[in-house]
Amino acid sequence: MQIRNVRSSDYGVISPLINEWWGGRQMSDMLPKLFFVHFKDTSFIAEHDGEIVGFLIGFLSQSDENSAYIHFVGVNPEYRKRQIGKRLYEEFFMSVQMHNRGVVRAVTSPVNKGSIAYHTKMGFEVEQGDKDVDGVSVFSNYDGLNQDRILFVKMIE
Repeated sequence: MQIRNVRSSDYGVISPLINEWWGGRQMSDMLPKLFFVHFKDTSFIAEHDGEIVGFLIGFLSQSDENSAYIHFVGVNPEYRKRQIGKRLYEEFFMSVQMHNRGVVRAVTSPVNKGSIAYHTKMGFEVEQGDKDVDGVSVFSNYDGLNQDRILFVKMIE
């Protein structure tokens, strides 16, 4: 498996796969092409025999000079449990360190139990929100009315 930076041309390959990889959930609108154009240096593709099997879209915060943000991560369901996500995260963490950033942030929905478990396993801590959902601290209406979110933070050494 090879990890490389994204290219703008990867958008045409990944965009149709997103909803499929998410079991039919409509997720592709959350990842417009601009991420593949403007955040190439901090976003990564995992390939196996020339096929894209995973991706991580991340960027350096423009507002907080010590932070970086993981926006969207996906791994082909047929390739899960092979450390692809871990390798993508590690590549992003190295990029963050090279840019002298010490904090990585991510956000997920309370219904996404897999994402919650994965981020916790990867060393992220849940930030203290204003309510609990299923024992997890949540920020109410973070992304709009009834759009609660869990915020993660990880310190990078």
